[in-house]
Amino acid sequence: MARPSHRHIPKPPQIFDRDWEWNELTAFVSDEEPGPRLGVVSGRRRRGKSFLLEALTKATGGFYFTAVEATAAESLRLIGEAIGRFTDAPVPPRPRDWSEAMELLFDLAAQRPVTIVIDEFPYLVRGDASLPSRLQATLGVRGGRHLRRHPRLLLCGSAMSFMGGLLSGTSPLYGRAGLDLVVHSLGYREAASFWNIDDPRLAVLTHAVVGGTPAYRREFVGDDVPAGLDDFDDWVCRTVLNPARPLQGEAEFLLAAEPDVRDRALYHSLLAAVAAGNHTSGGIASAVGRKATDTSQPLTVLKRCGLLTVEPDAFRGNRSAYRIAEPLITFHHAVVRPNQSLLTQRRNPAAAWATSRDTFLSKVVGPHFEHLCREWVSRHAEPDTFGGLPIEVASGAVVDTAARTSHEVEVVVRGAVGQDHGILLSIGEAKWNKIMDVRHLDRLRHILGLLAARGIDTSHARPACYSGVGFSPELHAAAERGEVVLVDLRRLYGGG
Repeated sequence: MARPSHRHIPKPPQIFDRDWEWNELTAFVSDEEPGPRLGVVSGRRRRGKSFLLEALTKATGGFYFTAVEATAAESLRLIGEAIGRFTDAPVPPRPRDWSEAMELLFDLAAQRPVTIVIDEFPYLVRGDASLPSRLQATLGVRGGRHLRRHPRLLLCGSAMSFMGGLLSGTSPLYGRAGLDLVVHSLGYREAASFWNIDDPRLAVLTHAVVGGTPAYRREFVGDDVPAGLDDFDDWVCRTVLNPARPLQGEAEFLLAAEPDVRDRALYHSLLAAVAAGNHTSGGIASAVGRKATDTSQPLTVLKRCGLLTVEPDAFRGNRSAYRIAEPLITFHHAVVRPNQSLLTQRRNPAAAWATSRDTFLSKVVGPHFEHLCREWVSRHAEPDTFGGLPIEVASGAVVDTAARTSHEVEVVVRGAVGQDHGILLSIGEAKWNKIMDVRHLDRLRHILGLLAARGIDTSHARPACYSGVGFSPELHAAAERGEVVLVDLRRLYGGG
């Protein structure tokens, strides 16, 4: 069934990228169907949700309200005053409860579809837990004047654990939303463009610190962009390691902003354990001196908050790897936190960086490069790279029983070849700071042999080498013969 046509609303030029998000939002608010519609917009802080929604309300002549941490009575007064300003009322309305407030909001759309945005919605629910139920009751009235009104209500929030449950099966709003949009960080290629960085090596280093969060460039470092590779160390010292810049304390704030996080010391220790290279639940628990049963729930909370991801092992179904979702948090726990006294008491970022640079390259940039390689396969690999359509991209470990060891594989690609799905298309090794040679190809061939011996179909599997510094002439020759796929930084960033 064809998607209904909607009024085209041009994206404002000040919005970088976000074409898909803008199209989804404008399609939602310009829908001419009668009756109220509910949408939810979420995403971690600093990703530009409010910027998008403010631009949307301006483009459509809509109503925008940002909640604050306040009592229910004060919040009702504030939203009444905002409605009064929007309608030019001589006296602002004073809703007694959220049912009355919702009626007033819906009245704004009596004549035409009106975009209504409530930003920081979790603050309102914290003040009055009955708000979702009251909103559900208002949306549930389908007859009479409710059907003749056209509110396009968008609820926005950054508390990911709360927003993730807002439309769940146990929520009063379950089944009521026509839009559930998560605003993610910019992809690594888009982030490089946003920071105006053309050098792919510098782009990887910068992305390993600040990721793809737009606000970190403008608001947090005042458009201070590393001028080149020679400037990167100084840039780190004058921005993320500078106690006078808000970027240094941002990782602490990301955790503090989540209402489900109670024992903050434990949560910081869990994140530090993952940043140090512990990726299994047992390894994380051991690193923080707790039993795995004691850390299971906190790890679940961090996952629900969007601060951790859990990636299944490509070859062992009963094993998963925890990874930090926000690069700045990894940087904080690998570099900032261990040097807190140097940074805050002695205010010596250069000394802190001198002691931590090697750790940054091994514990932060190396794993981050592996992640970017997997993202490249998922989003940017040319259609014929692996001889099939990539569907699942992961990492994993292959046990070598004879050698009594296991082999880590950083990039495992499964996909579709014709009508067959789940076919192993590639296994790959990623090295950030090492020129790769035929020994790496031989290792991948050995791993493919181990997999074939286990009964896995490897007939379509192509070995792949991913390097941040390049490949030996012999490996290039093997690639020319079609024996291996080579991905360098230029290819990673779309330079051919």
